[in-house]
Formats: sequence, structure tokens, C-alpha cells
Amino acid sequence: MISRIWRGWTSKDNANAYDGLLRNEIFPGILGRNIIGLRRIELFRAPDGDEVEFVTVMWFETMAAIKAFAGEDYEVAVVPEKARA
Repeated sequence: MISRIWRGWTSKDNANAYDGLLRNEIFPGILGRNIIGLRRIELFRAPDGDEVEFVTVMWFETMAAIKAFAGEDYEVAVVPEKARA
């Protein structure tokens, strides 16, 4: 297994909305792509001073599966426009 980790931060006021966006739109969109070799996505969140940190961990079976998700430049973050706000 290979894990791909992404970290992001948002304000405390925006944290619940961001959590909902990830769980209800972003993750289902990724899983809906039916990427062969993507096993699961995990979400963690924790207070971090005046902000809230979010960490996602995606588990893949192969590098080919990661490239199917992220493209050939697989080390670059894949962040949908909705999640950048």
C-alpha cells in the first residue's frame, strides 16, 4: 500500500463547512471516479491555534493508481477549486 497525504488549514468558523465539503462532495467525487487501486480515504481534523488543520490520507495499491488519480505529475497536490476557498 502507498499513502498519499494532504494537509490544509481553515478558520475555526469555516471548519464545519469545510469538513462537510470534503465528506459530502470532494470524497464522493473522487470515489465516484472508480479508480482501480484506490482503497480508501481517511480524514482527520484537529485544532491548530486560531485555525483547524485537516489531513487526508488516501490509500492506493500501486503507483499506477496514484497516477490515475493525480496524473503523471503525481507529487503535485490535487485540490478542487471548491476546496480552495
